[in-house]
Amino acid sequence: MGPGPCNPYPEATEALGRPMLGHLDPEFIALLDETIDALRTVFGTSNQLTLPISGTGSAGMEAAFVNVVGPGDTVVVGVNGVFGGRMCEVARRCGADVVVVEAEWGHPIDPTALLEAHPDPTVIAVVHAETSTGVRTDLAEIGAGKGEALFLVDCVTSIGGLDLRVDEWGVDLAYAGTQKCLGVAPGLAPLTVSDRARDRFVDRCQSWYLDLSLIAEYTGAGDGGGRTYHHTAPISMITSLHAGLDAVLAEGLDASIARHAACGALVQEGMQDLGFSLFAADGYRLPQLTTVRIPDRVTDEADVRRSLLEEYGIEIGGGLGPVAGKVWRIGCMGHTARPRNVTTLLGALATVLAR
Repeated sequence: MGPGPCNPYPEATEALGRPMLGHLDPEFIALLDETIDALRTVFGTSNQLTLPISGTGSAGMEAAFVNVVGPGDTVVVGVNGVFGGRMCEVARRCGADVVVVEAEWGHPIDPTALLEAHPDPTVIAVVHAETSTGVRTDLAEIGAGKGEALFLVDCVTSIGGLDLRVDEWGVDLAYAGTQKCLGVAPGLAPLTVSDRARDRFVDRCQSWYLDLSLIAEYTGAGDGGGRTYHHTAPISMITSLHAGLDAVLAEGLDASIARHAACGALVQEGMQDLGFSLFAADGYRLPQLTTVRIPDRVTDEADVRRSLLEEYGIEIGGGLGPVAGKVWRIGCMGHTARPRNVTTLLGALATVLAR
């Protein structure tokens, strides 16, 4: 139940062992097309350029930035945790002038502050669900007020577990990961790009591997409509993602979101019953990732986490950055988001703390 990779859906795990297809095999191309259609559904978009990037969520982050940001561009980034900070680093490596809008860790980004930070930015970027703090930042107001800027969003921990409406909320570029609420092993970064963003691709992307103008040709989303070889796709991972998305959509996206909400409420209530206080601001807490303050009576928080892992096979994450050693991060995502797992966690933790 850690904040990192969850236990994948059984269907996604089984798919990893299927016989290998060639990356240009018509059967694989058909499976890729079905996977892309399913990604459009979970992103809430009709964007033609939607695909799984061959790499983890960080590759999705870099792909989103390097295709629309060049030297001298102004990028406004909301930072209320580790992953907003990483956005800043990627933008700076593109040569951008980065304007940072900070919020206290545990609190959401103020949309008004983000929109008023610069009169004419190239990109406005924010993390929807900050994995390091368990906080949700609302997107609709930012998208409505973005003006001429492109709106870029990290959806790694939100996709499949929170309401996400890329088109309705005016999001131009969004990237995600497979290992959180989608219940698939890490290794791919779902990405979607609006036509508006495609029209503003840089003339020469700083990365050949992540050049979306080239990758689009492989997926059939290029200007010519055909397919041109770019790189060897990770066939087994895409097959697994296809199966994982099938599991999510068979349950129903709304049902998946509701299940995450219900399990998150159980975690938060149970942790408070054990004497922990919640770290994230009320009204903006993620159901799929609960952050709690470590009370003074826990004298060795790392030892408690180690005992949970070694004795019960349960992982909870420690704090990152300025909250390291001060908070725990408890993930309840994807296939793992089941009441029985929450009950097991709370019972095991109570036993360890009673020693």
